Amino acid sequence: MDRAKKEKEVASLHQVFNETSVLVVTHYLGLNVAQLDELREKIREVGASFKVTKNRLTHRAIAGTKFQDLSDLFVGPTAIAYSDDPVSAPKAVVNFAKKNEKLVVLGGFFGEQRLDTEGVKALASLPSLDEVRGGIVGMLKMPATRIAGVLQAPAGQLVRVFGAYGQSGEAA
Repeated sequence: MDRAKKEKEVASLHQVFNETSVLVVTHYLGLNVAQLDELREKIREVGASFKVTKNRLTHRAIAGTKFQDLSDLFVGPTAIAYSDDPVSAPKAVVNFAKKNEKLVVLGGFFGEQRLDTEGVKALASLPSLDEVRGGIVGMLKMPATRIAGVLQAPAGQLVRVFGAYGQSGEAA
């Protein structure tokens, strides 16, 4: 890789580090191309990105960003997963790592906090943004359904009471 390409790669990575909200660092030793493509596809499906990184370039790109505390993780065959949604990248990586032991989660960063492997797994166990939105919509719809049921109940009870009086009047 010539110097211009390296500078472009460093600038691109630096922009990723400045703009993303969550970052997961992994080792991918032993994964073949087909497995990496499968992982990339699963990560793309949830709106996140996955990139195999060159450690020396990553050390340059990460300097001066909020992720600079992670620079010690960039040793060996490393790759990063990142997204704006705090749950999608960790969830996709952790789910893939459960099925394929060759992908190892080293750690990550969320907000202003460094995460170890267990922290990334805990973040991955949270519901995604779409799941939270669905739950909120469900909660908003539920009270409206209950209100309609409550409003209909007295009318139904009145009809039953009048019907009972009517039947008791006929019986007497």
